[in-house]
Amino acid sequence: MEKYSQFRDPGTGVQPFLPLVPPAPNLVSKVLVPLAWLVGVLRIALLLMVFGVYLALSAVSVVFKPVPYLGPAISLVFTAISARLALVCLSLWVSVENVTRKRGRGAKDIESWHPRAGDLIVSNWVSWVEMLWLAARFDPVFVLPVTATAPSSSLAPAKAGADAISHTPGRRTGTGSANVQSVVRAATERVPVAGFRQVSLLTMLLSTGRTPLFSANKHESLETIRARSRRPVVAFPECTTSNGRALLRFADVFKQKVPVQGYNVFVMCVRYDPPTHFAATLAHTVPTALNPLPHIWSVATSLAPQTVSIRLLAPSESPSSQIFVTSEFLSGPAIPDPLAEVCAALIAQIGKMKRTGMGWEDKSMFLDFFHSKERR
Repeated sequence: MEKYSQFRDPGTGVQPFLPLVPPAPNLVSKVLVPLAWLVGVLRIALLLMVFGVYLALSAVSVVFKPVPYLGPAISLVFTAISARLALVCLSLWVSVENVTRKRGRGAKDIESWHPRAGDLIVSNWVSWVEMLWLAARFDPVFVLPVTATAPSSSLAPAKAGADAISHTPGRRTGTGSANVQSVVRAATERVPVAGFRQVSLLTMLLSTGRTPLFSANKHESLETIRARSRRPVVAFPECTTSNGRALLRFADVFKQKVPVQGYNVFVMCVRYDPPTHFAATLAHTVPTALNPLPHIWSVATSLAPQTVSIRLLAPSESPSSQIFVTSEFLSGPAIPDPLAEVCAALIAQIGKMKRTGMGWEDKSMFLDFFHSKERR
């Protein structure tokens, strides 16, 4: 869609915010529409049952919450059961692979993950699906970023220059689609992340696709939340979801030196297959009024089972390992957030993803533009 070409990353040519659409429907997919709707209704009914069980179990776990060890253990079991049942109801199969950056002899000796209380899990963010998997596997503490101000960039045309983002799609022949010039807009300035707020799994699901909240209060530093947590903490430095085709620019959310001391950092990457005639995309980049229910419905009506690919980096190669070679990732001028930069490089490497120069600030502008076009 050339009307969104202004949100194409000039370095990679990727549009990381645009929703992925399936191929044009063929005869078979059209004939199977009634079946897809029937399957969707059955899956949604099962999901509602699972959600009811989850609420009931959550109420029970509150009673045992003050009891040391027993309370967290009951919460972990109840959350794991409910989240796994939800994934099964939607026919989502998770493929987990422990990976290493080593090559050659010894590359297969890969360590497993054992995050503890106060440890940090860092991941890219594509959908609400990885939230369910993380909840089922680790029952972690989820956090959402909070900023003091909103992005100030405008979608109004501007002169091209060092501070502008531009891209000309097509061949440079001067005819046809090659003659379509994309809108040039001023580069979006970084907006500092003021802090984080600890939220529930349900709030994370509802917030998928959205950009950070703007608030002058009601937030804490990530270190404060991590230090008091009795469970691992999950952080998404992109601060919003992409369509999974590339990695967004990481915000300065950690401001920690590398290697990290005092706790362990676990790095993971999630990837999804592109949509097909019989399976909707699992990537969820544009939130809706009843977010994320419309997207859940599109996944529920998919007739083909889908696989979620999750790669977990070996702990010995994480930024908290005392044998971590910082110079492989950091060089040149001082970087405001070394940990965020290292995690971005590691996720891009283990996930074989490109890194873009576009961040959540650009996503905020994209959502405004996207919804304005949809209303016309």
